[in-house]
Amino acid sequence: MFTGIIEEIGTMRRITKQGQAMILTIGAKRILEDVHLGDSIAVNGVCLTVVQFDESSITVDVMPETFRRTSLQRLHVGDAVNLERAMAAGGRFGGHIVQGHVDSTGIITSRKPEENAVVFQIEPQERDILKYLIPHGSITVDGISLTLVHVDDRGFTVSIIPHTLAQTVLQRKHAGDEVNLEADVLGKYIEKLLLSRNPDPAAPGKSSRLTEAFLSENGFL
Repeated sequence: MFTGIIEEIGTMRRITKQGQAMILTIGAKRILEDVHLGDSIAVNGVCLTVVQFDESSITVDVMPETFRRTSLQRLHVGDAVNLERAMAAGGRFGGHIVQGHVDSTGIITSRKPEENAVVFQIEPQERDILKYLIPHGSITVDGISLTLVHVDDRGFTVSIIPHTLAQTVLQRKHAGDEVNLEADVLGKYIEKLLLSRNPDPAAPGKSSRLTEAFLSENGFL
């Protein structure tokens, strides 16, 4: 599990593709301080396992499912990536619960300065993720824990402070660039539990009677 607080920006050193599988070697410093084989590292928000390391890099495997669902497939040697080690049990919880399981990629549609911040507008490739997003709730963008400013039926906006911009790959992102998105896991579990209590027989597992009236009747409102 991660918190979405990026520890450092790494650099892609080597990419080996084998069909829809990849082996990535990433140059790093801080995350190498206590690295072990089998450790989980979030790379642009994707949970990957360390299979090899030396004094200046880690190597991770990317399986076909991860290749298909994330933007990792479009990485090139020299690209910068966000890196975060798994959360320590006694550490501070600076962001929100991040699993490193990408729900959808998204496309940045605009990047605009606003006083001391930069506002990014992003449209997810899979619109189904939007049902889990609420204004002032949490979203993970390329592994970064961010607060949602606005959500509509097309996408959402996030406002980035100078420190976050300087310490993450968002400093290099512009309109047209792709990012990995992960919705807050709490909303997904709540939805699953509610649907299991009141499924829609017309479309099992897909549609539901999750309405305002249902939530009120069951004590959620």
